[in-house]
Amino acid sequence: MGEIAESITQEMGAPIGLSRAAQAASGLGHLAETLRVLKEFHFERKMGTTNVVYEPVGVVGMITPWNWPINQIMCKVAPALAAGCTMVLKPSEYTPLNAIIVAEIIHEAGVPAGVFNLIQGDGPGVGAPLSAHPGIDMMSFTGSTRAGILVAKAAADTVKRVAQELGGKSANIILEDADLTKAVSRGVMQMMSNSGQSCNAPSRMFVPTGMHDAAVQIAKATAEKVKAGDPHAEGTTIGPVVNKTQFDKIQGLIKAGIDEGATLVVGGLGRPDGLNKGYYVRPTVFANVTNTMTIAREEIFGPVLSILPYKTEADAIAMANDTVYGLSGYVQSGDINHARKVAAQLRTGMVHINGAGGDIKAPFGGYKQSGNGREWGEFGLHDFLEVKSMFGYEAA
Repeated sequence: MGEIAESITQEMGAPIGLSRAAQAASGLGHLAETLRVLKEFHFERKMGTTNVVYEPVGVVGMITPWNWPINQIMCKVAPALAAGCTMVLKPSEYTPLNAIIVAEIIHEAGVPAGVFNLIQGDGPGVGAPLSAHPGIDMMSFTGSTRAGILVAKAAADTVKRVAQELGGKSANIILEDADLTKAVSRGVMQMMSNSGQSCNAPSRMFVPTGMHDAAVQIAKATAEKVKAGDPHAEGTTIGPVVNKTQFDKIQGLIKAGIDEGATLVVGGLGRPDGLNKGYYVRPTVFANVTNTMTIAREEIFGPVLSILPYKTEADAIAMANDTVYGLSGYVQSGDINHARKVAAQLRTGMVHINGAGGDIKAPFGGYKQSGNGREWGEFGLHDFLEVKSMFGYEAA
């Protein structure tokens, strides 16, 4: 665990505490949960006079991202192994070392040669031919929507199964009956975690118009406590973003927010004070954002929060759903039944109510351009199984 956590911090900049407690730990969590599911899973079941059999899909090509590298590797590798598949993993070229450690662990565990295969490289050089290869039966991809579309197109000629976990622009709806201080401060910290480099980050915060100014002040005070710095240093909240390409993209989108008239509350262009090198981004909050602005439409993948005022609850729900994405959503309310009623109307694969965290047993995935598969737990196992109906059995 320690070696994996250190490799993640060195490769993509997550603070070492986050790498230990969440990044590395998530991989072990998926392995343990998959083992639990496997022990209880029935690969055959009778339906009247039919025997329904679950069989491995075959050879799986896997492409994983750099932002939560071990999490995404193990929530594919573990269920694929449990299903009886062989696999070829291509991790992100920005985080190759932690994947090598996984390969060493799998080898030492005695997994037969050829079951798990690791190949390093970039998307055009390795990902594209892997996706198009006729010897691959399924592609499991996690990454940007843009890259996911390319994978699906490359896979189309051989009609292979494609499971995708893609981008997001998740809404965080704070209802009028919520504890504003708790909801806003929690939403800011969730957005800033991992330097904003999470596909399910609550990047659009919706607040009632009459509470907007108060919410802005709470958000400002919270964001000012977020400390960017050396990921190994004590007290660091967020480390650098992963590379220059990502840094430049975030800077461009912050500039777009300023140019399009959003109110810059805190943060902005350039590096945080005291940091004159490295890909550090200022924890940034915009207010008075409209849902047509670039910062409300595009996935920024950085520590940048947009606060959008709304007049009615129906308006908030409509704006939350007015996006090509549908990965996750967040609802805050003092009345749990009220929160559940709103959550049910969000067109997303997941909804976090009143700060609830993810559930490793529950399905992870999205609607619309956020993807078309489900990972984690039993649902993750099903992604790697074919279903065969064998007719002519005696009635159960």
